[in-house]
Amino acid sequence: MSSIITSIKESPMQQIHHPLLRHHNVQLSIKRDDLYHPLIQGNKWRKLKYNLAAFQASECRQLLTFGGPFSNHLYATAAAGKLFGLSTIGIVRGPELDMHNPTLRFAHACGMKLVAVTRKDYRLRQQKDYLNELKQRFGNVYILPEGGTNHAALRGVAELAQTLPEHDYLVCATGSGGTLAGLCAGHTQRKVLGIAVLKNADYLNHEISQLTSTHHCDWQLMQHFHDGGYGRFSDKQWRFCQDFRATYQLPLEPIYTGKMMYALWQLIAQGDFPAGSRIIAVHTGGLQGLNGLRYRGLLKAT
Repeated sequence: MSSIITSIKESPMQQIHHPLLRHHNVQLSIKRDDLYHPLIQGNKWRKLKYNLAAFQASECRQLLTFGGPFSNHLYATAAAGKLFGLSTIGIVRGPELDMHNPTLRFAHACGMKLVAVTRKDYRLRQQKDYLNELKQRFGNVYILPEGGTNHAALRGVAELAQTLPEHDYLVCATGSGGTLAGLCAGHTQRKVLGIAVLKNADYLNHEISQLTSTHHCDWQLMQHFHDGGYGRFSDKQWRFCQDFRATYQLPLEPIYTGKMMYALWQLIAQGDFPAGSRIIAVHTGGLQGLNGLRYRGLLKAT
C-alpha cells in the first residue's frame, strides 16, 4: 500500500484572473485537490491516508465507518478499500438502502458491505456503548468516524498546508471541521477561514477548538453562507458554479466547494480582504456528489 500512496503526486495550483480580483487588488489561487486522485479526491484522501496506514498496521481485519446515503466519505473509503485490497463496512443512515443511488451503487461495486440503520441509531455513532456493539457484531474492526475526522486525518490535511506557496488567507469549506483543523495543524502563516456549509454551525467552533488545542493558528468559522442549510443551495449559487466551470474549467458542486467559492466571491466583492491580499482556496473534491444531486433531480442544468 505504501508504494501506491507515494505514487499519488501532489495536486496543482490554479491562478484565477477576473476583473473583480483586479478591482480589489487581491490574488486568488485554487489548490486543486480534486485532481489528487480520480476516485479518492481532495480532503477525503488527505484524511484517509494515515488512517489507512494505521489500519494496516493494526490487528483489525475490517475498516468500519459512517455516512449518509450520498456521502463523499463513504464513496472515498469504498474506493480506497478496492484500490488497496481492504475490507470495508459502511454504516449508512437509513432506514433502507436504495441501490439505485449512484453513491451506494459505487460503494457496493467496490466491495464495501453496506448496513442501513435508523436515524435514531445513527445518532449514536459517537457513543462508546454503540461502538462497542458494532465491534461485537462485526468483530475486529478499525472504526473511522463520520467524515473521516480524527487525529490521523489531521496529519494528512496538515501536509496540504505545508506544501502551499506564501499567502495571507487560506480558505476551505467546512462540514465536520476536520479540514479546517488539519490546515491549522500544518499552517505557519496568516489566517485560515472556514465556510460552514450547514446551518446552526456554531457548535463547530468547539469541535474545531478541541482538535486545534495543541496548535497556534488564527482561524475563523464563517456561518452566514450556508445558503439554506446542508444539502441546500439556491439557483443563483448553482449558476455561479456552472459559470465558474465554463470560465476556468474548474468544476464545483453546490454542497461544499460551490458554497465556499460563492461565499469567497461575495467576501471579495464586499472588500473584506485588504488590498494586496494573497488568497488560496482549497478545492476539497466531492464531485461525485453531482451524480447524487442529478439522481434526486436537484440540478436544473448540467
